[in-house]
Amino acid sequence: MWNQACSQSPDGITSHKATLIKRGSLEILPCTVSQLLTASHVSSDSFAVCDWELHQVSIVGVIRGLAPFVTNIQYSVDDMTGPPLNVKQWVNTEDCAPRTFASPGMYVKVIGSLRNFKGQRSLLAMDIRCINDLNEITSHMLEVVQAHIQLFRKMFDVNMNTTASSLCGRALTRGDKDSEGILPRGLSTIQGQVLHVIRSFSLHDNGISFYDLNKQLDYLSMGDIRASLAFLINEGHVFSTIDEHHFKSTEH
Repeated sequence: MWNQACSQSPDGITSHKATLIKRGSLEILPCTVSQLLTASHVSSDSFAVCDWELHQVSIVGVIRGLAPFVTNIQYSVDDMTGPPLNVKQWVNTEDCAPRTFASPGMYVKVIGSLRNFKGQRSLLAMDIRCINDLNEITSHMLEVVQAHIQLFRKMFDVNMNTTASSLCGRALTRGDKDSEGILPRGLSTIQGQVLHVIRSFSLHDNGISFYDLNKQLDYLSMGDIRASLAFLINEGHVFSTIDEHHFKSTEH
């Protein structure tokens, strides 16, 4: 279950052994990739979701690619809630046994800690396990919803957008305050994320500039942001303010 503690660290992650020992009794929070990519950056290696500091998290997704290196293996894991997440697993260079990798196309469950490597968010994996029973995918999503309802007392949809009366207060601390309201139906995950950011800054006189929007959503491509903006404007959710590069939500 989602509140099980991690009992021990796996082989090959010696550089983080002290951290794992200190956090060994902490809960493992089931998450989606989208949540980890949009988590508030509290400090250099600290992230939070809805004011809850992330320690150990778990995700389930399909491997889109891998890159083996001498000291680590990097995977691209996709759970279809957002762009693929980079997952890094350290390897034991003193172990002479042949290395085995999870192959692209395989579903895996990853337990680890969210880190910031040179400006890119990565999940530092403590354990990667291949999934043979696809029911585990459904089970994980149910655990994600259950855990977040218990922690934050809010209802979420399958993409972990809030369906209650308010959004996460710490999703964007650089706005004056969080925006309240339900995300419109029919939005993709990326469109919902773009609208959420614009809402959070709509209390500013000029709204948010495209430059700042791109900085807030630096894990998304500029093309995806522009396409989402065009859709939101055409659907009447967003409008331009002082020029064609500043935007506000129509709800403000």
